[in-house]
Amino acid sequence: MLASLTVAGVGASAQPAVIYELGGKADLSFNQAAFEGAEAWKRQTGKPYFEFEIANAAQREQAARRFAERGAQPIVGIGFPQASSIEKVARDFPKVPFAIVDAVVDLPNVQSFVFREHEGSFLVGMLAAMASQSHKVGFVGGMDIPLVRKFLCGYEQGARHADPNVQTVSAMTGSTPAAWTDPARGAELAKAQMAQGVDVIFAAAGTTGLGIMQATADARRLSIGVDSNQNGLHPGYVLTSMVKRVDRAVQSAFDGVKPGITALGLKEGALDYAMDGHNARLVTPAMKARVEAARADIVAGRLKVTDYTVANACR
Repeated sequence: MLASLTVAGVGASAQPAVIYELGGKADLSFNQAAFEGAEAWKRQTGKPYFEFEIANAAQREQAARRFAERGAQPIVGIGFPQASSIEKVARDFPKVPFAIVDAVVDLPNVQSFVFREHEGSFLVGMLAAMASQSHKVGFVGGMDIPLVRKFLCGYEQGARHADPNVQTVSAMTGSTPAAWTDPARGAELAKAQMAQGVDVIFAAAGTTGLGIMQATADARRLSIGVDSNQNGLHPGYVLTSMVKRVDRAVQSAFDGVKPGITALGLKEGALDYAMDGHNARLVTPAMKARVEAARADIVAGRLKVTDYTVANACR
């Protein structure tokens, strides 16, 4: 059974709704970015929205169906695991607009937001290689799926672009959705990589990344955050964060669903590396200049970054 569906705000008629993935809206990463987008929409419009944080897989479809029955629109699913539930409920409610982030649902009432994560990962890979003293950089992903290997592939390419002699050590946390919510396992994997000489680790693993980042900070090594700006979690020990503007996708969907696929990358300003007072001393002007030159080349099409999900390999 579902717990009560939360209304964020007051007053209601056809309100939008957001369904967060496992980890919840306070995960300091992917879900939080979605929450911040919903909150930004509420501040901008003065209108309320529905929200629900799932506790298990069965609740994905239950929440989507309950929102549709209550007249919510649009209904936005956060994360690829919600694809099947959004597809099923969208078919049953063809007049209700839906949206999903990180997956494609090919229906006339669904907008699918996908990101070119390999582009943003390329930039932070460059920063990792330039910051590394050992010429060994690490990557710890969450669930071993093509989407996460897309992050890894972009990261590897960026690291090699900055330092042809760099070595990338990688690991995935697991093969089930539990891989996204296991900080203890993340810390173990980070420690294993650091034992091999890795001194910068990209944590693309949901709340598992919190354990990775804690372990690197404890060892006085560097980590790279993901999705949201996580620089402030361990000031001085987070090199940067690969920011993925899930917030913009949610705001856009709340403003009105445009059925079809919406692809977002560097050109659209939907991916970036985070700079603030927490990491300013870690990224030198020279490092930033090289990364900005690469960004311009990627946007202009002069620099091609392999998309693992298209090539099914990393070149």
